[in-house]
Amino acid sequence: MHGCIDLQDSPTGGTRLLDAVSAGDPGAIDEIFALTYRELRQMAHQRLHRSSRFTSLDTTALVHECYLRLVRLGQLQMRDRAHFLGYAGRVMRSIVVDLVRQRLAKRRGGDELRVTLRTDIRDCTAVSEEQIMQVDEALQELASLDPRLVQVVEMRYFAGFTVEQIAQSRGVTTRTIRRDWEKARLLLYAALQK
Repeated sequence: MHGCIDLQDSPTGGTRLLDAVSAGDPGAIDEIFALTYRELRQMAHQRLHRSSRFTSLDTTALVHECYLRLVRLGQLQMRDRAHFLGYAGRVMRSIVVDLVRQRLAKRRGGDELRVTLRTDIRDCTAVSEEQIMQVDEALQELASLDPRLVQVVEMRYFAGFTVEQIAQSRGVTTRTIRRDWEKARLLLYAALQK
């Protein structure tokens, strides 16, 4: 993705690194972060572009908080770079949602707002705290129906992956990902209308 170093570039180095991360080697996690740092910053920037006014985080802080959560986790099961970046995107989403949840816990109330899932992340206008929470709740509901669809939404909407990148990472056709994306959008739209 985006021309960064691929963890699988060398048959021994990439495999060794993925195996070391799966075994819980913190040095391997550091190495993966170093190899993917630019992409992680792009993901964090896109994530914060719409919600920065609700968090005290900037791009660097979000990437570093993501790193700390992954190190605390200790052991990651990774297949490839795309799988790692998808997981990092979910962690970033979780961090932003946790911060918004903390802010909302300090105050209650507000009108319900409509949320439209869009993939043109860079051009998307800022969203409210309530919208972030509504999308998170809708994704939790969708996860109980079809966890695979949530993974597609997280990779497409939160991490900014293209349909082709998601298809490659999941080992399916782009047609399957487009169908999953449309189904997820319809189900999320219905959940957000409640």
